[in-house]
Amino acid sequence: MLKALFHILIFPGFLFLFIFGLVAEYVDRKLYARFQNRVGPPWFQPLADFIKLATKEEIIPEEADAAVFKLIPLCALTATITAMLYIPVWSATAVFHFNGDIIVVLYLLTIPTLCYFLGGWYSRSVYSMIGAIRSLTQLFAYEVPFFLCILAPALLADTWSISEMVVFYNKHLGYWFCNLLGFAVAIISLLGKLEKVPFDIPEAETEIVAGPFTEYGGRFLAFLKMTLNIEMVVGASLLAAVFLPFGLNLKPAALFVFYLIQVFFIIALISFLRTIFARLRLDQMINFCWKYLAPLAFLQVLINLILKIMLPR
Repeated sequence: MLKALFHILIFPGFLFLFIFGLVAEYVDRKLYARFQNRVGPPWFQPLADFIKLATKEEIIPEEADAAVFKLIPLCALTATITAMLYIPVWSATAVFHFNGDIIVVLYLLTIPTLCYFLGGWYSRSVYSMIGAIRSLTQLFAYEVPFFLCILAPALLADTWSISEMVVFYNKHLGYWFCNLLGFAVAIISLLGKLEKVPFDIPEAETEIVAGPFTEYGGRFLAFLKMTLNIEMVVGASLLAAVFLPFGLNLKPAALFVFYLIQVFFIIALISFLRTIFARLRLDQMINFCWKYLAPLAFLQVLINLILKIMLPR
């Protein structure tokens, strides 16, 4: 019981993800600024922002459902942290793992977006409700290609366990190249899941203030911002485990450092992609996902099914 509590509350659970999320936010914002020829924030800015929000007064809109309004940030944060417990960090085996945990992780990573929708909808603000509708509409665009790209390597590895996938691809490095298309599509889909440029449509500042977060403030907004940071870490960790399964021959400490390098590499790709693109309209985002990302994701699934039949195990 004590070991399980340590994993949930300390490492790789809440405390680790809280610190890593702040570092990831800093790296993302700093790289984003440097790509735009700006200086960027100081290293302590994410922590300062969190402390500032956490010490502010919480104001609940008069027409909002107070219970839902308060619970939404905690539900989103809890689901994101739980997903991390099924992803390998310092070894090939996650803290909790079973054959089917990849489905659980994908399910848990969908909950935050649904929470953003409910939070915005029950805020009863016009801006919040428009942002909530955009969040839910966008969900149906990027989620299908993201799911397909994550599940395609599982088909080739003949397992629904992330830990077993890591072991399989580490033993068959030649198969790794077969999933590069899926990796590219997954990175782009992750931008949509994180609601970053060019898919930051639900939080378009120049149009609807802060979207579903408009009426949130104080510690509730701090928790929502923390959820977004942790979701970026968990999403990058999932892609690193599925598409970059290298270094299992290293010692645990070295493997953990290698894991950090992989995550920061994916975060750097995210920062670069959101630098070179401008925000899309919602209809453009949906058309892009269904006309291009979804067919490419289906192609990755087809390639892996053919390879599973033809290539030796």
